[in-house]
Amino acid sequence: MTTDFQTPLGWSINDWLQAYRQGQSPAELLAALRASIEQSEFTDGQHTDGSSWISLASEAQLQQQLEQLAELLQQHGGDISLLPLYGVPCAIKDNIDVAGFNTTAACPSFAYLPDQDAHAVALLKQAGAIVLGKTSLDQFATGLVGTRSPYGAVPNPFNSDYISGGSSSGSAVALARGQVAFSLGTDTAGSGRVPAGFNHLLGLKPSRGVISTRGVVPACRSLDCISVFALNSQDANSVYQVLAQYDGEDSYARPLASTGKSEVKTLAVPQQLDWFGDDYQQQAFEQACQQAKRLGYRLKTIDFSPMLQLAELLYQGPWVAERFAAVGEFIRTNSKAHLDPVVAAIIGEGDQASAVDAFNAEYQRQALSRQIQQVFEQVDALWVPTTPCLPTQAQVNSAPIEINSRLGTFTNFVNLADLSALAVPAHLRADGLPFGITLIAPAFSESALLQFAQHWQAELALPTAPALLDVRPEQTVVLAVVGAHLTGMPLNHQLTSRHAQLLEQTHTASHYRLYALANTTPPKPGLVRAAEGEDGHSIIVELWRLDLAAFGSFVAEIPQPLGIGTLELADGRLVKGFICEPAAVPSATDISHFGGWRAYIAQRSTTQR
Repeated sequence: MTTDFQTPLGWSINDWLQAYRQGQSPAELLAALRASIEQSEFTDGQHTDGSSWISLASEAQLQQQLEQLAELLQQHGGDISLLPLYGVPCAIKDNIDVAGFNTTAACPSFAYLPDQDAHAVALLKQAGAIVLGKTSLDQFATGLVGTRSPYGAVPNPFNSDYISGGSSSGSAVALARGQVAFSLGTDTAGSGRVPAGFNHLLGLKPSRGVISTRGVVPACRSLDCISVFALNSQDANSVYQVLAQYDGEDSYARPLASTGKSEVKTLAVPQQLDWFGDDYQQQAFEQACQQAKRLGYRLKTIDFSPMLQLAELLYQGPWVAERFAAVGEFIRTNSKAHLDPVVAAIIGEGDQASAVDAFNAEYQRQALSRQIQQVFEQVDALWVPTTPCLPTQAQVNSAPIEINSRLGTFTNFVNLADLSALAVPAHLRADGLPFGITLIAPAFSESALLQFAQHWQAELALPTAPALLDVRPEQTVVLAVVGAHLTGMPLNHQLTSRHAQLLEQTHTASHYRLYALANTTPPKPGLVRAAEGEDGHSIIVELWRLDLAAFGSFVAEIPQPLGIGTLELADGRLVKGFICEPAAVPSATDISHFGGWRAYIAQRSTTQR
């Protein structure tokens, strides 16, 4: 997150709540955030081409929500802790109703003004969330690319030559850019997972019916799910807990059950993996597999044929007829001016399937689903790349149907088989673009998947998308920490309590030595630049960003013989970081050969048992 309260970009849910607990004003923070979005995404109040947003809350709409928030807080006795999303800004995909905002489904001539919120949005507001606006999408939620819209393609914020993924493109990109703390999408074929993978986010696709879809423009009503985009597993879980409330008015709703997996230990990897020439994607997945093994998860290779066959049914079978049932007549009878030609062609053919086709496909779906469910007798979750490739916008434009189909390889079958799924970011690809893996488990396994994500993100120390995109105020300091302030270590709270933002894990240049200092509680290391002619090492460090005030108060707490100086990183960057007075070295233990503090602490713990 950023700690400049004038421009609160990149904050997690906890960051927003912490700011309010410290006395910050929702009106001031949210007004500043809204103004920042308006300036970057709108021109003279008009949506700019390719923006993440279709509509933004007006000042009056924001004020109305703030007044409702104040009333809500009063009803809860002024206790912010009773409102899990108090004053937290979010974005809503523009096929989900928000009272007072037009619902367009990315088709201006289809737009209507709902007089009540979708059930999910109502639950968010009851928990204190603030809706900042409606986000762009592939028209009528038909596509996994984020380019099929008269509002313009939403480019990937990491590299605008690439797609952002769809159909929930705007919800993902708005979050990646740090403009909201979380966002809602929808997911029928992967629309809540593909954009997560392409934007370094978590994308939770819950079990069908657990989150009500009442108030959503349907794509395939029997399969549709509302999905959650978040920066971390804690945020995803917070939103999920708010939304997973049974809705008796939704005919497809069903209450939570305890029949899902309780934990994830064994992961199934497909034998059949076609990367469509994307070597970066293949390399990233192989790296993720090795990381999973290193963290203690068991990987088991399985035949993925039933999943691939079921995935083909979604668009090649009669389920396209459900899309026609939703908006087919509108497409037939309205002007083509606002219709994306690819979307219109896909949905327009939805009335070609016969009832016999539908039943035969349903029989096939049931048989394949049974085979898939049997896989989970041997494993806890499927472990797949979120997509087999990350295409450019030019590639999508040249082959829109073919490329879109490729993106659904590991997503299209999930709702047909009644499974839950969670897309989780991994390390960036070698070309600097995001890569994501997806865990897929039986229905009602959301808690187990989120527990895995928490462990995965903590162990990999992954920075958030806004951090990677350098979303921050100008007056900040990047600090390298090497020991007790690392993530999960005893003094890390001195950073997190100051709203410091983890940027990345990296290494120093190769001319440093690391020492375990004597008589320090908790144990602390000392980093010393090697003397001329002395062998040096490259030491693991974490980079954190603090604003100037937080940095100043942090430095004031540092005890001798430690201090802050300038460190050189392996890539040549110079940053502020911990250094140690040479006088402390004679009584310290040289631990440079461990390459970092964590490895030394792990070995120390083992020997002390």
